[in-house]
Amino acid sequence: MKTYKILGLMSGTSLDGLDLCYCYITKGTDQWTFEIIETKSVGYSEAMQGELKDSIYLKADELLQFHNTYGTWLGQQAKQFVLEKKLDIDFIASHGHTTHHQPENGLTFQMGSGQHLANESGHKVICDFRTNDVALGGQGAPLVPIGDELFFGNYDFCLNLGGISNISLEQKGKRIAYDIGLANMILNYITRKIDLAYDKGGELARSGSINQMMLDSLNGLKYYLLPHPKSIGYEWFVEEVAPIVDGTDDRIENLLHTSIHHICEKVAQQIRLNATAKSGSSLLVTGGGALNHFLIDVLQEKLGEHTKVVVPKKELIEFKEAVVFALMGALRMEQEINVLKSVTGAKRDSSSGVLFLPS
Repeated sequence: MKTYKILGLMSGTSLDGLDLCYCYITKGTDQWTFEIIETKSVGYSEAMQGELKDSIYLKADELLQFHNTYGTWLGQQAKQFVLEKKLDIDFIASHGHTTHHQPENGLTFQMGSGQHLANESGHKVICDFRTNDVALGGQGAPLVPIGDELFFGNYDFCLNLGGISNISLEQKGKRIAYDIGLANMILNYITRKIDLAYDKGGELARSGSINQMMLDSLNGLKYYLLPHPKSIGYEWFVEEVAPIVDGTDDRIENLLHTSIHHICEKVAQQIRLNATAKSGSSLLVTGGGALNHFLIDVLQEKLGEHTKVVVPKKELIEFKEAVVFALMGALRMEQEINVLKSVTGAKRDSSSGVLFLPS
């Protein structure tokens, strides 16, 4: 038995803030386990949210400067959290914030300099988990499936509803996973039009109705026809999705209602395509979208009785990704595989992540 005390940091494409999760990751004789000890979410200021959202338009020198200052900010948040809670940590495992994701061009970039984070926090840091996989010809995403395999393998499907929806499952003895498509990214984009960070519980969406023209346009996006492995980023949303939303003249409630039906139909299609158990299957749902009650209701309705939608406790919903990046850090320290070629399409499995020491 070996236990690592890790602070996992996660910032997702929904741009709602930074998740900090202090957890114990234990390597047993035949399995890995986790225990969440302390958590905290730090919301982004309007200015920070805007900077992260618009970072894809920055010049190279401006981008690298922001990379450094954001890394320092991450270090400040980590340091404050450690002091507040009087935590004893072995290292920090940081996902950073994905600003550029173009695996077809051989590049992916996660904002948040590991060296600045380490220097500011005073702790060892493991970060940059995606670059190596992309260098090996992979998508560099999704990465969470290693956690699905080691922590949540008793579910038939693991669905994460962050800014993007992605799914993970076992197929012919191998873990596969891919980005299905839209999730909170489109919902939050719509609510920001009325200066609302998000639609709490999906109540605005529930009161709306379907705009068929918008639904047909979203359903017709070419990405959905691509085979996996595949992944998407914010650039795709800006180029392909935002024009559909902006070009639809309708009430906010209807835009949200339509988007949720689109999200759920695309998820349900993938579940039906991959469901093999005749007696029914289980779907674990985490990420911010799991807190959208209307979305969960629509998803269960579209799936029917064959697949049971399982929504865990709020703590796991919100911090699962941070826990998995903590696990990825532990696997890196053990020099064990933490990125699966069966998921990303890379030439080989890898133990990814770069180590930074404070100075």
